[in-house]
Amino acid sequence: MDDSRRVGSWRELGSHFGTAAVLAGGVLIGAVNIYLAASLLPTAVADIGGERLYAWNATVFLTAQVVATMLVSRTLSRYGDIGSYLIGFGVFAVGSAVCAASPAMPVLLVGRGAQGLGAGLLTGLGFALIYSALPRRLWVRGSALISAMFGLGNFVGPALGGLFAQFGSWRLAFVVLAVASGAMAVFVPRVLPRNGRDGTDAAEVPLTALVLVVGAAGAVSVAGILANKVLMVAFIALALMLVMAFVVTERRSRVRVLPRQTYRAGSALRWVYLTIVFLAAGVAVEIFLPLFGQRMGGLPPVAAGFFGAALSLGWSASQVVSSSARRQRTVRRLRVAGPALLAAGLAVLALLQTRDAPLLLVIAWLPVLLLAGTGIGLAMPHLSVAAMSSTPDKAEGEKAAAAIATVLTMATAFGAAVAGLLVNLGGPTMLTSARYLLLGFAALSALGVVTALRADHLARPTERRRESGAEAGSGTEAGDHERRR
Repeated sequence: MDDSRRVGSWRELGSHFGTAAVLAGGVLIGAVNIYLAASLLPTAVADIGGERLYAWNATVFLTAQVVATMLVSRTLSRYGDIGSYLIGFGVFAVGSAVCAASPAMPVLLVGRGAQGLGAGLLTGLGFALIYSALPRRLWVRGSALISAMFGLGNFVGPALGGLFAQFGSWRLAFVVLAVASGAMAVFVPRVLPRNGRDGTDAAEVPLTALVLVVGAAGAVSVAGILANKVLMVAFIALALMLVMAFVVTERRSRVRVLPRQTYRAGSALRWVYLTIVFLAAGVAVEIFLPLFGQRMGGLPPVAAGFFGAALSLGWSASQVVSSSARRQRTVRRLRVAGPALLAAGLAVLALLQTRDAPLLLVIAWLPVLLLAGTGIGLAMPHLSVAAMSSTPDKAEGEKAAAAIATVLTMATAFGAAVAGLLVNLGGPTMLTSARYLLLGFAALSALGVVTALRADHLARPTERRRESGAEAGSGTEAGDHERRR
């Protein structure tokens, strides 16, 4: 088997320990922060006020995160791997310190925005580092590691946040995040290789596309909190118009967020990105699962929080099995099975929702959530590698890798906004809200099956050409990648 088609082992990834630790640490610290901050917010509001701005904590963070992922290519080309990571960890640490010292909610929002910028940059750098600093045979393992960090962060965040909130130490939690980020920054220059970038080829900022995406996410967020149905529909329509404008702008612009390959006729890359969107958006149901567990299942807050993280636990655990897949037929099946399993799990969970649910029924939610999360873990690493492998061009390949983070954060931001919208539509009955939310996201996840099948269909001719080229003795992409390094 040629090197481009071989899957390296976890032990081999361990030989790149420094690189793996930096990319995993950068993603983990941002993932933990999302749910840790959500757990701390009620305690913080009781201390400094600002209840009217409660929902803006998530909106500001996620919007800043989306913006930062769009700036990854420019930051890398200007400052290199080491400099970019130092900026990412530094901005996140400063944002965490501002949060810790906040005397009022507006200041806390400033800190949350800085945290979002740092977290978005670190997430994008993680995917870019897989492409540039690891051999191709380790891309699946590296992608699985990053995906597992998202799941682990979503599981650990509520637990840590609940612990700090229990003792009223919400400021100390942000101090811990700042210290952890600073420690990682000290670690960066010692372990990352210097890649020789001189900053002369700094990429331009796709400003128009950036404004359109932020506007679309904001429109959906506003729609989710409106009581007037006419205004709600108007803001949803505005969001859809802005998304279409983003696509048109991307097609015509010289400076893009996504690589050129995304918009070429017959390209599988657009369908790969869409599949990632439908998978990642499904995680948004976690926001409301603790609420459903408490209101309809009668669970105490701590237990309800762990039920909310069960989806992420299934996501993280399934990485180990999924990343070991070697045969292309198996990989293709996993990419399709992932969204199918997530959709089925959410649909079954919707059917299990009932008022005053008995304990046994509530316990039955847990394996269903774990199974649904497994769907994300089965598919996500292989979708990431499919995006990275979409082009032999190094610059475009690095852009395709960094764009995975943009797609993920956009899906998270939109998913959170759509989740709020569906719960609002189902109100004031909690049972109706739960069913609207779960069935709505089951439908979205099912669309991922369609996009995964389409990506598979378009990618097969390319895979056959690569196999023929390998058999004819041509150099592999992995060999070219190693020589470029």
